[in-house]
Amino acid sequence: MSPVSVSSIGEYIREQREQAKISLRQLAAAAGVSNPYLSQIERGLRRPSAEILQQIAKGLRISAEALYVQAGILEDRRPDSGVRAAILADPELAERQKQVLLEIYESFRRETAQNAGPASVPAAGAAAADAAAQADGELAGAEKASGAKALADEGDGLPRKAGRGR
Repeated sequence: MSPVSVSSIGEYIREQREQAKISLRQLAAAAGVSNPYLSQIERGLRRPSAEILQQIAKGLRISAEALYVQAGILEDRRPDSGVRAAILADPELAERQKQVLLEIYESFRRETAQNAGPASVPAAGAAAADAAAQADGELAGAEKASGAKALADEGDGLPRKAGRGR
């Protein structure tokens, strides 16, 4: 674990709070800490415990793991994939957006890992395949119906003389 300066975790918390448009007072109340204590954390005067970081993360609605990594309490052990790197490198995304995207990505990866068997299709994939097959069947039925209607409109398909209508 690399030691992280006290001010950097405070700066990170302040950035997250500002991006979430939460006041210092609101976050302090949500996290169950006093305003002055939270202010001291944000200014780098105090180093919060893991328990306080967890409460702050809950108040910010971000993962506690993100704060633990930022504070140097926990190492980021996830292998860096191309998706993770792309999300983290995107300058258009705010830190909060990056965290949300990474959490969604990780949840999909966990779900895929849980559902994957040696020769099985993931449940979501099977459901999608069933839905696609059903949609194809409905589409084929609709095409048959519209084709039958077109034939009925044409009559017997024999050419007609001009001026002689139905």
